[in-house]
Amino acid sequence: MPMFDFQCAPCGQTFELLVRGGVVPCCPKCGQATLVKQLALTSAPGRSAGIIAGARKQAAREGHFSNYSAKERPRS
Repeated sequence: MPMFDFQCAPCGQTFELLVRGGVVPCCPKCGQATLVKQLALTSAPGRSAGIIAGARKQAAREGHFSNYSAKERPRS
């Protein structure tokens, strides 16, 4: 199921929804089904490595290695 941005034509509300193929979504504010699909912004590439590194540092500070693979865990 893809994530889409929508704008309601009658009230102007902009929102994003996870929509199945045959489902016609309604505006959460006014309930109208007159929606215009918008182009969604994509996430910046290359940020996931920094997020993973930050999570690993935090896990090490807290004393657990749950987000490390078996090869990366320290041997006791």
